Amino acid sequence: MKQILMIATGGTIASKEGGDGLTPAMTGEELAANVPGIEKKCDLTVLQLMNIDSTNMRPRQWLMISEAILSHYDNYDGFVVLHGTDTMAYTAAALSYLIQDSRKPIVLTGSQKPMGDPYTDAKLNIYQSILYALDDKSCRVSIVFNGKAVIGTRARKQRTRSFDAFESMNFPPLAIIHDDRIIRHYTGVIPKPSDLKTYHQLDDRVFVLKLTPEVKADIFYLI
Repeated sequence: MKQILMIATGGTIASKEGGDGLTPAMTGEELAANVPGIEKKCDLTVLQLMNIDSTNMRPRQWLMISEAILSHYDNYDGFVVLHGTDTMAYTAAALSYLIQDSRKPIVLTGSQKPMGDPYTDAKLNIYQSILYALDDKSCRVSIVFNGKAVIGTRARKQRTRSFDAFESMNFPPLAIIHDDRIIRHYTGVIPKPSDLKTYHQLDDRVFVLKLTPEVKADIFYLI
């Protein structure tokens, strides 16, 4: 049975209602316990790396996630990162640079509704992300969300309410996941991150992630 490391970082998927609205409160262990069937698919280990709203995700946290994956890289067959949706695409792009050409799958997922919501999409997203991470053909960094796998450097959140939140920009989705089946739509060569974007540090506080020509560059400040 394959070994999967699930890294929990917070986000809507882990949130509960509080006095000031939704706040990340559930642990990764609690989230995994709410997803039936995953214990039969793999040996799952959960690492609680942080528990924050994804709007507070910064380059410092990107490095923490990448270091956690690299330090456990030889011990697991795949990695699933639980993350808030607002900045998930940015983290996926950053990890694509920090861990380039990974032969093992690094899958990011989250949900539009918290795990505790009766109509949550969290259970299916986690289950399908683990399925995708277990597949022998999966590799590199990707986002799995609402039954669709998107390469990490091409994902963009397009919808704030629909469960179908992410689209693949100027590149076909990698696969569709239906029940326990992974239907691969794209079987060609996946471009390297260097072919799609540039990522560089202007100084010790400002990072620039320059996207494709059609997309405006985003600047992140270390705090």
